[in-house]
Amino acid sequence: MKVVAWGRSLPGLLVALLLVALTMASPAAADTGVSAIGRALREGPVYVDPGTSSLSSADADALAQRIKKADKPVFVAVLPADYPTANLFSDLRTATGITGLYAIRLGDRFDARADSRVLSNAAVKNLVSSVQGEDAKTQLIDFTDRALASMGGSAPASWGGSPDGGGGVSGTALIVAGGVLVAGGAGAYTLVRRSRRRRLEEQRAALDKLRVVVDEDITAFGEELDRLDFHPAEPHADDAMRADYERALDAYEQAKSYMAAATKPEDVRAVTQALEDGRFSLAQLAARREGRPLPERRAPCFFDPRHGPSVADATWTPAGGAPREVPVCAADQARLADGRDPMIREVDTDYGRRPYWDAGPAYGPWAGGYFGGGLLPGLLVGTLLGSMMSTPSYASDYGTGYGDFGSGGYDGGDVSGANFDPDDFSGGFGDGGGGDFGGGGGGDFGGGF
Repeated sequence: MKVVAWGRSLPGLLVALLLVALTMASPAAADTGVSAIGRALREGPVYVDPGTSSLSSADADALAQRIKKADKPVFVAVLPADYPTANLFSDLRTATGITGLYAIRLGDRFDARADSRVLSNAAVKNLVSSVQGEDAKTQLIDFTDRALASMGGSAPASWGGSPDGGGGVSGTALIVAGGVLVAGGAGAYTLVRRSRRRRLEEQRAALDKLRVVVDEDITAFGEELDRLDFHPAEPHADDAMRADYERALDAYEQAKSYMAAATKPEDVRAVTQALEDGRFSLAQLAARREGRPLPERRAPCFFDPRHGPSVADATWTPAGGAPREVPVCAADQARLADGRDPMIREVDTDYGRRPYWDAGPAYGPWAGGYFGGGLLPGLLVGTLLGSMMSTPSYASDYGTGYGDFGSGGYDGGDVSGANFDPDDFSGGFGDGGGGDFGGGGGGDFGGGF
């Protein structure tokens, strides 16, 4: 009898079990707090709040695949208009813990923030302004495509599988996903590692090309020291002269040591900075020995830093560029005054010998060590190197731009946790300012939402 009763009740039992499974697979109340959004973005690039319908699940999936295919750390959140906005960007960046570009669609308003190592604040501002007033789908696609073309970094290794846009998944999908993630997660991780390995190989190739020029600089300074007719024990030597001489020797040894330890182009900045310090010490030593006033600290000769510290500024116009004042040595000052060409430092390129400012991005850190970040924009504007150094992609591969060539830090896609510059994520969404950012189409960026 029990067996018969069991058989007769089997269809009803299956229905009951199915209802239980569906109930377990569908969340009763979705957690939409910042911590939950952060967890979701660690798994995929797009999060859509279940309380908003401005972006469909299919469109969210397509956008996520677009970002993953580009292998860039772009994080997109689509939230209701009444979502709390206080410290939203900084809190979300902390919750996610990954260096990248963060874009938020809040109702019909839109804003973004990024770690400056991935994309400059100015670039983010311009990108946001360029998409104001568009519908959600168009706006997010346009913003993402434009950002992907210029930002640095790689997708985080934690991404795997397709984003679900914030919706629930079936019990069957969870079972299938468990098996797929084992293989798919390993594949995604391999792709990310391959991308980063490729970038490291490109950096090493750039460093190898740059090493030839830096070794020439170190050799030239060593020859200056060999030619120097000075001995610390000579009759007229005093403590100040000996200190200058020791600083020059130390700079030479430091330059060799730094270059031996260099692993990427931006490491070269420390080398050329040491050489510049050493040459200034030699200039001070020469002035003391000759009884002349000590020289002021000036940048080296722009045309070739091996010429030593500059003595004046002279007007110079590069081919196709605008006139600018550059620091020059006495010999190049005389050449320019006579209408002759200066003695320009040329290096080997794939197109033959070219001035260093037209030789490629790797020479940015080399020039930065000699001239410092503050002086370079005016010197290199209009040149190939100057144009490259002002782009976010340059900052990712060779340093962080004009101001700082070797700051280190986390690359885009790296897990940094709460270790990030809060200024990169401040403002916006009503955090102070009160400007009408969302509806103005390129108004005052600082006002925020």
